[in-house]
Order: sequence, then C-alpha cells, then structure tokens
Amino acid sequence: MYQFKVGDNAVHLSHGVGIVRGIEEREFSPGNKQSFYILEIQDNGAPKKVFVPINNSQQRLRPIIKQKEVDEVYKILRKKDSTPIDHQTWNRRYREYMEKIHTGQVQEIAVVLRALFLLKHDKDLSFGERKLLDQAKTLLVKELSLAQNLEEADVERELEAIFA
Repeated sequence: MYQFKVGDNAVHLSHGVGIVRGIEEREFSPGNKQSFYILEIQDNGAPKKVFVPINNSQQRLRPIIKQKEVDEVYKILRKKDSTPIDHQTWNRRYREYMEKIHTGQVQEIAVVLRALFLLKHDKDLSFGERKLLDQAKTLLVKELSLAQNLEEADVERELEAIFA
C-alpha cells in the first residue's frame, strides 16, 4: 500500500488530482478512531477538501503516473488507426465513457478523450459528451503536467495539436 505524505500529489479516482494537505485522526464513536488523508482538489474554482480513510485509500487514491505511463498515454492519444464511428445512442456512449473516467486510470481517460475528440470531428457532441470531453481533458492535463513537470497550458496545447 502506497503511503502518502503531506505535500504529495495524488489522484483521487472520483475527484481527480489533488494535494495531500494533512493526515488527521477522527473519533466516530468511543474507541472507534480512523485516520484520514485530507486531500485538496483544485477544480476550476474554490479548492475542495476530500477526506480519504487511510485504511482503504488504495481503492480511492493513487500516486501521479511515472514517465512510462506518460508515454503510454501519448501513444493512445496519437493512435493512427481510425476509430469507427460509434453508432450507439449518445446516452449509452456517455455511460460507457463515464465508467471509464471513474476508474481513475489515466489510460482509460486517454481512450475517452481520444474517442470524443474524434467523434467531435464527425458530428456535434451532445451537452453531456461535451462535459465529458472537458472533464477527461482537465483530468489528463492536470496529471500529465505534474508527471512531466510542465505548465498545464503547455500540456493543453500539446493535446490540441494531436487532434488538430
């Protein structure tokens, strides 16, 4: 099990990239204490605090990806084979993509981003799909910028260039 320290960056599988701001113990009932990571999620606007129980944090938190995974993400995004146009209804596609994003696995998020960018070139995305595209892009940009020690704007320009 990975142990995070205060100041570490971490990825919460549901909320995205954050910084461990503290480790706190709380008592819920007499003799029932639990330790938590206090994760601050920077999400367009005011930071949000998320309390993650340390004893099962491996199911919800993971460290920022390493260079090997960064390379895998770019390989997924740059894949040349054209993805066949998805003829599912938009809401079925939305559910499928949402499930992939909520795995928190950066490769799955990259698959969703690629699919939505390619779909966007062929037809108008639904409101929900546009939101998913933005969410996938935000998650990837934040994590890739931290993993490569780059500015988010540079990573965003790189992603835009891949799909231009």
